[in-house]
Amino acid sequence: MPARGTIQLAFTPWDDAEGVIVAGIRRARQQILVQAYSFTSRAIANALIAARRRGVDVIVMADREQTYGGEFSRIPDLVQAGIAVVLEVRYQSAHNKVMVLDAGTAEAAVITGSYNWTYAAQYKNAENLLVLRDNPDIVNAYAANWRRHYTDALPYAAP
Repeated sequence: MPARGTIQLAFTPWDDAEGVIVAGIRRARQQILVQAYSFTSRAIANALIAARRRGVDVIVMADREQTYGGEFSRIPDLVQAGIAVVLEVRYQSAHNKVMVLDAGTAEAAVITGSYNWTYAAQYKNAENLLVLRDNPDIVNAYAANWRRHYTDALPYAAP
């Protein structure tokens, strides 16, 4: 795949990776596809909820074990706000941390890296984050991979 476009980097705990993600969510106009392993960040959850309220199609796919077993999961908050949530059940760990923003548009981007959508990822861990823009092939590949995982996922049900 050819290297092109722009890349934005963040390294925690020094950089505000959470702020970079929230800014990306705020720029989205059509759709946000999320793959999450652990999801406890109130700021990211609130940004996704705000995106949903402004008419963006938001779909979250999360790891089943982390969702039901992890403390402080924001997944119930997302469901309560009307965001579609499905859980990956096929793998021991659905360890992807990906957001595909507005695939198929000129503003499309992918957010990925080791960074979980958690407080600890921002303030306690050494993590990395990449925002890839202006490369439709990359965005399309991530969107296709997201859809492949979605076919095996099950709808979220409150415990």
